[in-house]
Amino acid sequence: MIRRPLGSTGLLVTPLCIGCGALASMPEDFGYAVPEAQALATLRLAFQSPINFLDTAAAYGDGESERRIGLVLRELGGLPAGYVVCTKADRNLRTGEFSGEQIRRSVDRSLRLLGLDRLALVFLHDPEHTTFERVMAGGGPLEVLQRFKDQGVIEHLGIAGGPVDLLRRYVDTRAFEVVITHNRYTLLHRSAEPLIDHATRMGVAVLNAAPYGSGILAKGPEAYPRYAYREAATSVVERARRMAGLCREAGVPLAAAALQFSVRDPRIVSTIVGVSRPERIADTVDLLTRPIPDELWPRLDTLAEREGDPEAGGKSRVQR
Repeated sequence: MIRRPLGSTGLLVTPLCIGCGALASMPEDFGYAVPEAQALATLRLAFQSPINFLDTAAAYGDGESERRIGLVLRELGGLPAGYVVCTKADRNLRTGEFSGEQIRRSVDRSLRLLGLDRLALVFLHDPEHTTFERVMAGGGPLEVLQRFKDQGVIEHLGIAGGPVDLLRRYVDTRAFEVVITHNRYTLLHRSAEPLIDHATRMGVAVLNAAPYGSGILAKGPEAYPRYAYREAATSVVERARRMAGLCREAGVPLAAAALQFSVRDPRIVSTIVGVSRPERIADTVDLLTRPIPDELWPRLDTLAEREGDPEAGGKSRVQR
């Protein structure tokens, strides 16, 4: 699998990145549990696969995702050469604290759980849970992350969250080399388009997470009528049904179209796809190679929503 430059970081990553949210076992968010043995088997295969990029966060299972990754890394004797593991520094999930001191504790715990001396890429995660001013203040979350970077503990900084206007504001600070958007650039929903354009112009690398909208575009709207980890609106389910019908007519799996929609976009360096079972890794690579007729794309585009926020009206427990 080819490897692409991740913006200005100097890192080379594959166009697919393995997302490890579900591997923390969060049935309240994903609708199913992932036993530890299953998660470890998935991770072992991930490190042997042609994919060289893995994404996790301190918030996934409140450290459980990182702990499980760390177990496998210790088995391997450390991070395989050329492999990139990124994580995200988080607020305290029990108290909501989003201070500089909390971000320091978050990074320290990530290092311990992963069993690493340094982190190639760390994102400030879900800044919508505090204010821009508090993040940017002296002694605040950004300054703490920059201090880790000055010490060589963190090599590169990124920003990851939900609201696209807020992410754009952080991109404008030029403090971050990479941005992650989730659930907002899919076959069904395109509100992150202005952010992606802007970040690309600014030289900030873009990672697109949750290309299946948390599952509706992978399992299908009948089996999984949820978008962004919550019950999908009737209009979303209906548009997904129509997309599934167009894909059936073209002889294309809906999941293949959803994945390739993101991967084929030259502005997206890598697409983060959550996996929960070992066989899903090969399945994902297979979806990436499925032929898709050029004429299908404009037909799907007519069904996309381009405004609004898919998480408006409530909070999702898991953020990608």
